[in-house]
Amino acid sequence: MSERKKVLIVGGVAGGASAAARLRRLDEQAEIIMFEKGPYISFANCGLPYYIGGTIEERARLLVQTPKGMQDRFNIDVRTESEVIAVDSSKRTVQVRSVERGVYEESYDKLILSPGARPIVPNLPGKDNPLIYTVRNIPDIDRIKEQVSSRNNQSAIVIGGGFIGVEMAENLKEAGLDVTLVEGNDQLLTPFDAELAASLAQEMEQHGVHLLFSQRVQGFRALDQGIGVELSEGLVLSADMVILAIGVTPDTSFLQNSGVALGARGHIVVNDKMESSVPHIYAVGDAIEVKDYIHGTQTAIPLAGPANKQGRIVADQIAGLPTTYKGTQGTSIIKVFGLTGATTGTNEKTLKRLNKDYRTVTVHPASHASYYPGSSAVALKLLFTPEGKILGAQAVGYEGVDKRIDDIAVAIHYGGNVRDLTELELSYAPPYSSAKDPVNMIGYAAENIIDGRVNSFTYDQLAERDVAQSVLLDVRSDLEHRNGNIPGSLSIPVDELRHRLAELDASKEIWVYCQVGLRGYTAAQILRQHGYRVKNLSGGYKTYRQAQFQPASLSGVNNKGNSNSGGLSNAESQEDHRSISVDVNNTPNEKLAETSKEIQIDNELNVCGLSCPGPLIEVKQKMDQLEDGQTLRVKASDPGFYEDVKAWASMSGSDVLRLEREKGGVIEAVLSKNTAPARSESQPFDKASTMVVFSGDLDKAIASFIIANGAAASGRKVTMFFTFWGLNIIRKQEMQQSPVKTGMARMFDMMLPKNSLKLGLSKMNMFGAGPKMIRGLMKKNNVASLEQLMQSAIAQGVEIVACQMSMDLMGIQHEELINEAVIGGVGYYLGQADQANHNLFI
Repeated sequence: MSERKKVLIVGGVAGGASAAARLRRLDEQAEIIMFEKGPYISFANCGLPYYIGGTIEERARLLVQTPKGMQDRFNIDVRTESEVIAVDSSKRTVQVRSVERGVYEESYDKLILSPGARPIVPNLPGKDNPLIYTVRNIPDIDRIKEQVSSRNNQSAIVIGGGFIGVEMAENLKEAGLDVTLVEGNDQLLTPFDAELAASLAQEMEQHGVHLLFSQRVQGFRALDQGIGVELSEGLVLSADMVILAIGVTPDTSFLQNSGVALGARGHIVVNDKMESSVPHIYAVGDAIEVKDYIHGTQTAIPLAGPANKQGRIVADQIAGLPTTYKGTQGTSIIKVFGLTGATTGTNEKTLKRLNKDYRTVTVHPASHASYYPGSSAVALKLLFTPEGKILGAQAVGYEGVDKRIDDIAVAIHYGGNVRDLTELELSYAPPYSSAKDPVNMIGYAAENIIDGRVNSFTYDQLAERDVAQSVLLDVRSDLEHRNGNIPGSLSIPVDELRHRLAELDASKEIWVYCQVGLRGYTAAQILRQHGYRVKNLSGGYKTYRQAQFQPASLSGVNNKGNSNSGGLSNAESQEDHRSISVDVNNTPNEKLAETSKEIQIDNELNVCGLSCPGPLIEVKQKMDQLEDGQTLRVKASDPGFYEDVKAWASMSGSDVLRLEREKGGVIEAVLSKNTAPARSESQPFDKASTMVVFSGDLDKAIASFIIANGAAASGRKVTMFFTFWGLNIIRKQEMQQSPVKTGMARMFDMMLPKNSLKLGLSKMNMFGAGPKMIRGLMKKNNVASLEQLMQSAIAQGVEIVACQMSMDLMGIQHEELINEAVIGGVGYYLGQADQANHNLFI
């Protein structure tokens, strides 16, 4: 019979309780004592937020195990409300402060430390306000539940956009509160890269949670009713309660003078056997440093899964089994209203910090076979070395996110390469997946990159593009391009590309993009095999657009008695306003706000399962068949449809009467056809200016760019449409090689000004002397030249559009125009003019 051991366990929940149960199964003779400073030893701390939101209705379901249950089943001496306050490793004793027994010592043969981590409470003015709550245990959640259920409670501010903060914000909103989340970084959920985190942030905002990014809390103040949260720049938010969720710190202060080595941030240092620096003392859970499984560096990741595994390993070690812990990948998942986000391995921020060479690829496949009802897109991102070793992955979607990240997590654990993903044989039936699973598909895309079959670029590299030496090419349909595009891009649908290659400058690198990357890849192969240098945008326009998401800004500073300003006040003010005022800017017109009214539905359209541009094309075709005033209810599963349909409605003049998300990620939109929309005083025009520049006279060109610069400087979106003689204004001053022209095109070329420097005046041209006089006067009076005005306008974002029809008639080719010029038709101009309240013909 083996020697009887006395094992003390400090802390329960995941790590400690797992160690206790496993050890008893392995050793029936051991004396096991567990200390827990709270009243509960094993509870579902990950489920605490969902009790607040009502998803978990019964509080008792949070209690995984009770002291009596542990005693009856595992013969473990559980001592609750007993806090270990010191460890004497030389004497092998711990000092315990117990509600029942007072302060006493307990000896041990083996000691397992599982103290967990406690919420960080910054040392700020007002931090002891009773309306500030943290989320760690059952008593914490009981206090929050009581406050949420209070009759007077209407609003909450959550500080911190990590996993706990986001889950609490969602569940407080589900409980019926007006919720504002304040985050010090420029994104939520930092384990995710910015573009995927943006999807989750947008989901929160679309469900009514107000988001404030890059905001630092300066302090708290008591109000006559509620609590004020002081931000930088003298602003104060007010609410009925505050949830503090800015992070956790290891609860290891009791180990001072114990000899147990701690890391820089107070975490217990352990080896792969979970042994601390002191013999016979082990540690598990949120309070320890572990090895990063991928890079071998030290890290601390407070997750329940690793804590349970570590508890099991400690029990094995004490029982004589040679089990070891190989490190953590940080695999995690979160529900954000209808969306799911999951991640495993390393993200881009970490790879950059470690100065690692890596590649990324993003795809947007359907969660299951698109022809089977209910599929929706999954945004899936893979990070890998130039040789193909998988470093990490992230995914966001409404369905199937968990199993894709779990597949890749397994591949990472076994040192997988992107080629392994292409070979995985995964379960398939139309309701669950596709014959080529999204994991296979991202493997194919990554394999194309490492094998050199395609060069890719990412949305954040667009800023590095040399505009003079490259062409940005949109190969989506014309409808998609008009519904939203990357500024400065030329539109040639992929199906027309082979016949329109002459429109591209072969001396320049072609940067191709489509909606999600697939058509872009096809276009890249066409161009590459025709001798072009080409790159394809990974993740396409969908990823680019998502990365542009910014939360709605604060509407302004409130004044006493302004009932619309809610929650935002001057630092000197003591007004009690409960709900923050936020300009959501999410609706294309006033009618979207009328969701409470009963709407007559004339027609139905279900486009679930279709990916962009499918839903928009179907909507347009259906709307074309309707009479003015008739309504169409559309159901779509493509997440991008939520924003796409608003943009399309604004462009087409239709009204969006309702736009909302249903369970499972299905988007429902109700549209009303309006072919001749009339704007009322309650529906002001957008701040935008458009102008048709028909004239090629120098003085009129100068006037047009002066107006454009002024309009842009005042915050307007400006579109200049150059047609016929106006095209001469935007012709290049120098070309390495002039295009060869024949017939009428050659005649026009001989007669027309070569560029803006050759333009004449409308009056007093005087055989070319007039323009020189005007330019001289402008220079003498410090007035910018036409060329300087053009560059200033472009720098301010003025859109330069050249009329395709006029170019064809006059024989002017794209390469003759300035690089910033976009080719468009009259339809494009009219679409821009419809959104403007300032239209000129020059």
